[in-house]
Order: sequence, then C-alpha cells, then structure tokens
Amino acid sequence: MSTIAMLKDQFKNIFNKEAERVFFAPGRINLIGEHTDYNGGHVFPCSITLGTYAVVSFNNSNKCSLYSMNFENLGKIEIDLNNLDYKKEDNWTNYVKGMIQTLKNQGHTIDKGMDILFFGEIPNGAGLSSSASIELVSGVLLRGMFNLDVEMLDLIKAGKAVENNYIGVNSGIMDQFAIGMGKKDCAILLDCNTLEFSYAPVKLDAYDIIIMNTNKRRELADSKYNERRAECEEALRIFKTKLDINSLGELDAETFEANKSLIADEVILKRAKHAVYENIRTVNALEELNKGNLEVFGKLINESHISLKNDYEVTGKELDTLAETAWKQEGILGARMTGAGFGGCAIAIVKKTSTEEFIKNVGEVYLKEIGYKADFYIANIGDGAKEVK
Repeated sequence: MSTIAMLKDQFKNIFNKEAERVFFAPGRINLIGEHTDYNGGHVFPCSITLGTYAVVSFNNSNKCSLYSMNFENLGKIEIDLNNLDYKKEDNWTNYVKGMIQTLKNQGHTIDKGMDILFFGEIPNGAGLSSSASIELVSGVLLRGMFNLDVEMLDLIKAGKAVENNYIGVNSGIMDQFAIGMGKKDCAILLDCNTLEFSYAPVKLDAYDIIIMNTNKRRELADSKYNERRAECEEALRIFKTKLDINSLGELDAETFEANKSLIADEVILKRAKHAVYENIRTVNALEELNKGNLEVFGKLINESHISLKNDYEVTGKELDTLAETAWKQEGILGARMTGAGFGGCAIAIVKKTSTEEFIKNVGEVYLKEIGYKADFYIANIGDGAKEVK
C-alpha cells in the first residue's frame, strides 16, 4: 500500500469521512553553509524526499481538528480560527496555528474549519527541519484549500515569521526557502541577504549522500542558537564602527583579516571568523561542484565541520564522533554536521560501492563511543512543497 493510500485510510479512521486533498513538504539538508543564513551569507541546501504529509477535508465549523500520527498520544487537538494565539499546551499545532494567523494578518481569508491529519517522516528533533516542513505543508494546504493568491516566496517568508515572531526562534530563512523552492536533483545556492538564488545540479553519480542521525534531540528555541546569533551581531556592531557593511556575509577574507584586531574578545572573534570563512567556502563549493572537482568539494565540507567544531562550537561529542569516524572510512568524499548543531544530524558523501561497509563501521564506532545507536538514511534530493495529486 502506498503512503498516500495508507494516510487516506488513517484519515477515514480518525475523522469518519473521506479525505479531500493531500499536500506534502520535504525536509532539507544543507550541503555546506552553516550558521551563515542569519549572518547574511550564502547557504547551499537541498530538499529531500522525506518530509511531512497533510491530508485534509473541510468540516462545517470555524474550528480545525488536527491530528498527528507522530504524536498519537496527544489525540486530536482542536484550534479555533478566531483564537490563534500561541499556547504552549497546543504543542506541535502551534506551527500550523502560526501559519494561519500570519496569513490572516496579511489579509487572506481563512474562514472555514478543517480536519487535518499530519504525518512526518522526518525524525523529530533530527535537525532536518521538521518544523519548517510543517509550516510549509500548512502553507501550501491553506493556499490550495482557500485559493489564496500567494506566491511560494510569500509562504516561505510567512514560515520564517512564524519561527521568529510566533514560536520565538531567531532563525534565518534557509530552512523554509529550501523546503519551498526545492528541485529534484538540485541544490540551491541562496544569498540570504538578497534572496537571489540559483539551482545547481548535484551530480554525484557514483556517490550516496548519507544522513547520519545522532538520535540526540535538540530543541532550537532553548539551545545556544540565539546566543550564537547575539555573538555574531556583536561582532558586526564592532566591525561597523569602521567598515560600511550590513552583514558579516559581506566580508571577504582580506577585509576580515585586516580588521579583526578591532575585536578584543576571543570568543566573538572566533564566531565572526566562522561566519566569514564559511560563506567563502560555500561559494567555492558550488564552483568546484560545477567543475566536477568532487575531491575539493569534499574537502570544503570537512573544513566546514572543523570550523563549526573549533570556531563556532556547536557540534558536540555525538556529531564529532560521526564526522571524524566518517573521515577515516573507505570511499569517503566528505562529512560534516548539518543543521544548527547540538545534536541532530551529520551528512557524509560516500562512494556507492562503500555505502554498506561505511554504515556498518561508523555505526559500530558510534554505539561504542556514545552508548546508543545512530540511524542512517540515504538521502534523495526531491522537489519542494506541493499538492500531491
């Protein structure tokens, strides 16, 4: 039975009626360019074929009844279209409520209740962007069900607004952008300052992209994420006393090195160094990938992890064990943490002929070092958020 057929069956069981429509939004991995998005730099993400489904029908009320197969113990959570304020006890449905409220505040009419079944294939807290995936699947669902005149970019910006203003995570736009604008077999080079972007075919014919899940959950809102952002803002403030810039992403290596003595605090300087050099690595990575220089591309991925460990200090023992063990394996091109860090996932690009052995070896070392197992998935690059026909 296909996933869609299974979900329609589940919908009927839970809501005692037929589903009208099905929507999907992927998760994402970021090949390189970590913690650069809110620093006005470049990122290089792609959407993956794992994601979040939403199955929906209208009901005859002004309330929405929401059910997630990932949180079955919570049962149906009812939300009132006339009272969409954030409530901690509404748990995961706050992402959906936030999207409805944001679009309503923009003047869009969302005036009929719905029954919606959600099913996420992304491990929760894995750092593959399950929250942005819920936001964007809700966005395409609302656009489809209410015939809203909104571009995908508007839904992407609405998702970011939900994270920042409704949930309270000071995140950048990369996750929503990668999920909304994803394209099969392509990564997106996105300038987070201007939102200019280009698609780059990811031609890794002889290689697999392997997602390695630490199975250590991370909660972004109360992690050190906002602290790192504040440290970078402080670095920018200091640089602006002398330089005419609006973000760390505007600095090249030469300008950074010539002016780094302005920053006396060693920690602040390390944070800024990561933001500047990671942005440079990301732009270089696309050039090398386009030239077919996979070895150099892999080396840049490794350097990204080293900088995230030493300068940005967001990796931790679990992610370091995965990346550093991966580097020692046969057939490895490159490996690094992906996402915000502090748990979540790492990625490795590995020769297909070595994949099985790679997963076995890295898994064994991780279990021995950490005491519980890591999970491994082969990532396929898929399309962005859409209705499933």
